[in-house]
This record gives sequence, structure tokens and C-alpha cells, in this order.
Amino acid sequence: MVGITVGLFVVAAASVTMTGQLSENRQLMLDTQLQQDLRAAADIVTRELRRIGTMQNAISAVATPGAAAAPNPFSTVTITSAGPAADIEFSYHRRGAEVGPWRFVLQNGVIRTRSVGSSTLQDLTDGNVMRVTRFEVNETASTPVRVPCPRLCPDGSVDCWPEVRVREYEVILEAEARNDSRVRRTLRSVVRPRNDLVTFQAGGSPAQACPA
Repeated sequence: MVGITVGLFVVAAASVTMTGQLSENRQLMLDTQLQQDLRAAADIVTRELRRIGTMQNAISAVATPGAAAAPNPFSTVTITSAGPAADIEFSYHRRGAEVGPWRFVLQNGVIRTRSVGSSTLQDLTDGNVMRVTRFEVNETASTPVRVPCPRLCPDGSVDCWPEVRVREYEVILEAEARNDSRVRRTLRSVVRPRNDLVTFQAGGSPAQACPA
């Protein structure tokens, strides 16, 4: 009887240890999957934001003796929701007539995106694996720099000269495992579009970069 009792204690201790190890292994697997999926989503978002303002015919934005510089039609970025559920819309020229607008939005714990040739949204993250609790895109404030023109404005100032501003966006993603809300991860990344924002202020139709 004593031997049976001791054996039962040993088996119980081994069962508790094995159960704990299985639980820790499961949590580690969930954590790894969540980290990988969140990183993949963040990479796609930052890669797309880096392309904001890309023009296929960029030479048209350069002034020549026979033509004035044209403003970039793909420079607008619209963030319509602040806080943990961002909705960002932007444009850039991919190929052919594919210019956007492209979009990322958080809906019901899933980040969704507008794909090529479609007006509908598709899931970027897998709602069966993780629930995104925070998707935030913040533009970092920067000081615009005036671009010199050959002549002054009609009033003798430089207020109508174009301005160039370096844009930078902070992307914050926070998610939890769908099967275990204790498993949570947060990623932050900073992305700078390759095309700086140039604002024409000289007026005219079409808009003029410098005073005529």
C-alpha cells in the first residue's frame, strides 16, 4: 500500500510537470506565430507607405523651358480615424492605370486593405490567428523648407515659393492571440516615403511652382 501511494504521488507530480510544460509550449507557439504574423503585416504596411507619391511619369514634375512643373497628383494622404483604429488612404503609381487610392483600415480586429484592380477590401491579417487591438498611423511633424525661385512674388516676398517637407509616419500595431488573450505583442516602426511633399503656392491654373 505504501508503495502504491508513493507511486501515485510520483505519477501525479509527473503529470503536473508535463501539463505545465505542454501549456508553456503551447503559449510559446502562440507567441511565435503572433510575432511572425504581426511582423509580416507591419512590413507590408510600411512597404506600401514608403511608395506614397510615386509617379510613373516623374519627368512631368520637372520644369522645362516649354512647360511648367506639374504638381504630384499622388501626394495626398488621408488619415480619417485617429486613435487605435486608423483608416489611412493614399495613392501611388504601380503600373499601367493602377494608381489607387490604396487603403489600410482596422475592422473587427482585422486589418483590411484594398488590393489591385478591386474596390473591395481584403483581409491582411488572419482573424482566426490574432485579433488586432490597435492599428495607429501618426504623421511626424516636420518643418517645411522653401525652394528658391528665379524671381520674387508679385508683392516682393518669397511667400509664394514652393515648399518641400519630409514626411515620416509612425506605425503602431498591437494584437493578441485569438485563442489566448494573455499572449500579446506590440510593434512600432517608422517609415519615410521616398517622395517628399512639395507644395505649390504661386497659384495659377494649372498650379505653378514659381511666380511667372
